[in-house]
Amino acid sequence: MRALIADDDPVAAVAVSRSMSNWGFETTIVHDGLAAWDHLNSDHPPSLAVIDWEMPGLEGPELCKRVRSVDARAHLYIVLLTARNSSTDLIAGLDAGADDYLIKPFAYQELAARLRALARRSAGAPMEGAVLACGAIALDDRRHVVRVAGEPIGLSAREFALLETLLRRQGAVLSRDQLLDHAWPSGVAVTPNTVDAFVALLRRKLGPVGARQLETIRGVGYRLVPG
Repeated sequence: MRALIADDDPVAAVAVSRSMSNWGFETTIVHDGLAAWDHLNSDHPPSLAVIDWEMPGLEGPELCKRVRSVDARAHLYIVLLTARNSSTDLIAGLDAGADDYLIKPFAYQELAARLRALARRSAGAPMEGAVLACGAIALDDRRHVVRVAGEPIGLSAREFALLETLLRRQGAVLSRDQLLDHAWPSGVAVTPNTVDAFVALLRRKLGPVGARQLETIRGVGYRLVPG
């Protein structure tokens, strides 16, 4: 699997690249956001990008937004690296389109766990997937497309996984821990608050019609209903 590493710190970029090469990834390193955009917007983009928040030319969140504005890049998995650790920054990074968020300094084992889970999902993805539907929401797993009332919407890979989990168990109330188990890589330290942040982002993208179907069950978790 090919991966892009975008970080203006050459030492950090090389350290991540070496680790990822040991895990079986073919890596390319760039040191500014504009070079990263050119690479990700090429005819043959990688499947994964590990992006630093603060870079010259184009910062990580803005780069995420640009990438997510291109429909053909919906499958690209983005991990955002940053020293920022406030909940406001977390939501800003996720809202920009990042699938995962690692706070520096981080353990390479944690990054490895997330990337191995991604590789397993990619390698084991079925050639033909069913269309999952609930009320106005329809998810086509094979084409990685989500429609609400017939209109396509853009979701990040993590938002897509969260919605797919809810669709596969529609009507059932899923706790935050259950959603973490199914929609996040195993062996990764993620707090339940992360689930709440992603549910808020998912509701926003589903729009007024779809958002009404995603219910909060106070003190328990979330469920998807036909509406």
